[in-house]
Amino acid sequence: MSQFYKNILIGVLFVAGILVFISGEFIVSTLLFASAALYSNMAKPVS
Repeated sequence: MSQFYKNILIGVLFVAGILVFISGEFIVSTLLFASAALYSNMAKPVS
């Protein structure tokens, strides 16, 4: 997976977390934010 697709995935998770947070699903939004944070820290850069 290229770096571009990794950035797209992290961005989609983050935006989905914001939208779910606004709708009041706090547990789901916490899971989405946590998965975006974990994936962005664990994803190794492509050289």
